[in-house]
Amino acid sequence: MTQPVAIVTGASRGIGAHIADALQDSGYAVERGSRSTAPVTDRLAVEAWVGDIVARHGRIDLLVNNAGVIDAEVALVDSDPEQWWETVETNVRGPYLMTRAVLPHLAPEVGRIVNLNSGAAYKNADNATAYNLSKGALARLTSQLGLGSERTALVFDLAPGVVRTDMTEAMVMHRGRAEWTSPQEVTDLLLAIARGELDPWSGRMVRAGTDTVESLRTRAAAGLSELDRTLGLIAWGDDDPLA
Repeated sequence: MTQPVAIVTGASRGIGAHIADALQDSGYAVERGSRSTAPVTDRLAVEAWVGDIVARHGRIDLLVNNAGVIDAEVALVDSDPEQWWETVETNVRGPYLMTRAVLPHLAPEVGRIVNLNSGAAYKNADNATAYNLSKGALARLTSQLGLGSERTALVFDLAPGVVRTDMTEAMVMHRGRAEWTSPQEVTDLLLAIARGELDPWSGRMVRAGTDTVESLRTRAAAGLSELDRTLGLIAWGDDDPLA
């Protein structure tokens, strides 16, 4: 049997490293991305890296878009425009370029894409606005590709909860936090997605530390509406002309 191939961006540390290790332990040939391997915002670097992977392996079974950054936790009026846009570029342009490069080589029927997202995509807060906005945009990319009759691929948003990493420990909002999401809770969901056990959740968000593989299976069996766990317009009722 041909060894499955996974690409994990931002895999040199933190959640990305945990995911890459778990996939490798599960039998995947794992290509670990970092800024030195291929900056995800550099189109030519991304295309060259993906081309090299395809040349060596002949296939791609899984893409995990994990690379991401957060801007300063300040109000928009106090934000630095350069840092703000760099955050959006890394968190949106990066997954876009990676997905665009990988899609033509994704293994038919078994190929999947996982975008590491955040509950921040769904919350209104006037701080770290670039991060919040970028994760909302990523959620829309996931649903546009992963839902509907013209679905492009099996694409999932995986929110890791709050795993203890260098990034989360440096964030003001997590100072003094006593409870953290375990890396295994993240990798359990990731591996279940990779195995095809959560395909009904394509185009939607699942969250480690809240969801489990079993709870997601149970909920999917009960039925999912088009808007469940997606980012979209909330109508005021059936009489809303935009409903």
